[in-house]
Amino acid sequence: MGPRLLRSAPAVATAVVVLAAVLAAQAAAQAGDSDAPAYRNHTVGGADGWVFDAKTNASSGNYSSWAAGETFYLGDYLIFKTNDNSSVVQTKNATAYSLCDASEDDSSDIYGGGGAGGPGPKQALTVAVPLTEEGTNYFFSNGDDGAQCQQGMRFEIKVEHGRGLPPSLKNPPPAPKERVLAPPPAGTAFSGTGGVEPGDGEADRTGGDKAAAAAAAGGRFLGVAVGAALAILVAA
Repeated sequence: MGPRLLRSAPAVATAVVVLAAVLAAQAAAQAGDSDAPAYRNHTVGGADGWVFDAKTNASSGNYSSWAAGETFYLGDYLIFKTNDNSSVVQTKNATAYSLCDASEDDSSDIYGGGGAGGPGPKQALTVAVPLTEEGTNYFFSNGDDGAQCQQGMRFEIKVEHGRGLPPSLKNPPPAPKERVLAPPPAGTAFSGTGGVEPGDGEADRTGGDKAAAAAAAGGRFLGVAVGAALAILVAA
């Protein structure tokens, strides 16, 4: 008996439903990403910056209040306008944050200076910190052995998924060591030239890169859908 060419109506209908469901899920996922807010730079403290005044023993701004008015997503950058008298510690360790001490926290990333710079002029610094992990993230200055943090130079934020990480942040370079500034990778929200300008990150990517990524993702989804449909038809 030759190959069976005719398929039963139920089998064909089932295959069509499977294919339609997979394609609908793909379209919904792509629509969700496109509807998410664009990547942004957030200047910490706004015009107040990230500065500690040793004379008044106080920080230049209320950072918890500032953070409460912002919404943060993966791929965004926090921009710290600071100087070499202060540092930026990024961690997900609540204990290190509450103690203002990152010395026992191997997962912390430390950027910038470290305090105890004396009464002379301070060198201005701009530190760009990428948001690469969802959930609660903590930031503080461990300058002056944690005294700056204890005097209000700290805040916590909740990072939402948004568009997810851009390609350049999915495989980031090694974490910077203490007192080493880490410039952000190309193709993200931080412009990296001259002043810090708000950006959406998407504009820094080439159309070819985005088109290629979208085509690759679409091809994988379509392959799964077609494979599932064929499997049902063969088994019928």
